[in-house]
Amino acid sequence: MSDPIVSTLQQALRGRVLGPEADDYDAVRSLYNGMIDKKPRVIARCVDAADVMAAVKQGREQGLLIAIRGGGHNGPGLGSCDGGLMIDLSLMKGVRVDPQGKTVRVEPGCTSGDVDHATHAFGLAVPFGIVSTTGVAGLTLGGGTGYLTRRHGLTIDNLLEVDMVLADGSLVTASEREHPDLFWAVRGGGGNFGVVTSFLFKAHPVRMVYAGPIFWEATHAKAVMSAYRDFLPHAPEDLGIFVGLKTVPPMDPFPKDYWGRRACAIIGSYNGSAADGEKIMGQLLRELPAPIFNWMGEMPFPAINSLFDAFFPKGLQWYWKGDFVRSLPDAAIDVHIAQAAEAPSDLCLMHLYPIDGAAQRVPKDATAWSTRDARWSMVIAGIDPEPKKAEALKAWGRAYWKAVHPYNLEGAYVNFMMDDEADGRVQASYGDNYARLAAVKARYDPDNLFRVNQNIRPAG
Repeated sequence: MSDPIVSTLQQALRGRVLGPEADDYDAVRSLYNGMIDKKPRVIARCVDAADVMAAVKQGREQGLLIAIRGGGHNGPGLGSCDGGLMIDLSLMKGVRVDPQGKTVRVEPGCTSGDVDHATHAFGLAVPFGIVSTTGVAGLTLGGGTGYLTRRHGLTIDNLLEVDMVLADGSLVTASEREHPDLFWAVRGGGGNFGVVTSFLFKAHPVRMVYAGPIFWEATHAKAVMSAYRDFLPHAPEDLGIFVGLKTVPPMDPFPKDYWGRRACAIIGSYNGSAADGEKIMGQLLRELPAPIFNWMGEMPFPAINSLFDAFFPKGLQWYWKGDFVRSLPDAAIDVHIAQAAEAPSDLCLMHLYPIDGAAQRVPKDATAWSTRDARWSMVIAGIDPEPKKAEALKAWGRAYWKAVHPYNLEGAYVNFMMDDEADGRVQASYGDNYARLAAVKARYDPDNLFRVNQNIRPAG
């Protein structure tokens, strides 16, 4: 502990404090996105709220740049920083389910898979995302969309309260009753306002679902995308279903004759009986050509959330671009298909996640997430294991986004934005709510201590 800040922090924390000389420093600092390599001066591996309070106080007093890492899944690597303090929450993984009250208390180091495991034992689930390795904290603070969104809303629409360490090192509870302005802001406003040490969510009855992927050859992409577009407004809200342009993975159990070939996929989860799910999906499938494969079937809900984890291990190269999408005209579908065909890697993809149904029934000023009139959240993801392809992934993602953006709204889901987005994109993503967010920021973090994020600057 040659660095005095390391030794000072260690005296204040129960958890370990690491500097660059620690044997496991490189392993601990590594990020989900292998395209990003940051070297913090010190890493505080917090184990409880008191550790977080101490770390925030020390970081502020020492004038350190502070980054907060929860589950560690952040695309642009905003869970770390160069030369500053990483407050690492990944060891705080407690989950407590109240089956009678149908609530779940979750610590900020949890992934959605951790919570799925705990809630499934009681036949419950919280509306999270579509990949079980996604961190609950970042997903929630950004908004949160997934298979249960159409019926139960965004993740933030199911958030009841948070415990939070503020910039001055104090701990507060924010809910509709306590610090309601702060509670409003954290529901979509990202990590701008403090460090959440505990989330309390509503849970919903979910056990077995009719779920899985269906893949078609890329030659059928226009038919699939247009049929999906027309089907979605009439589909039961218990069916969470998205469409994507991707590649058939070159590995078992996928059909070997199609390995590495471009494809269009529909992936969904119906919270109901397999018989009903098959009948509902039949209404869509009878309008379409025969798929390469249809692997929808009955499975436990945690299974669909973890189905694709093996394809996206930690350390791949990632470049993301996002948009909110209100409509999907035929001309936009043509652009999507043309751009997807230029993908430089088999792992590259485009997904359109529905944010209709219950998510649209929440007033746009009820939470920081304001785009309640969009139908989809789009993500373009350039992905490959090879670092030498990083620039090609960026070039493809940017070109694809530039071509399709004229058909979309100005803002995007902040969790799908990299750190090279212009400041105006953040403001556009919050729309009329941005000024209110800036005022809350000025009240709780006037010096912008928490700025390693999609930053909202304090008003004034």
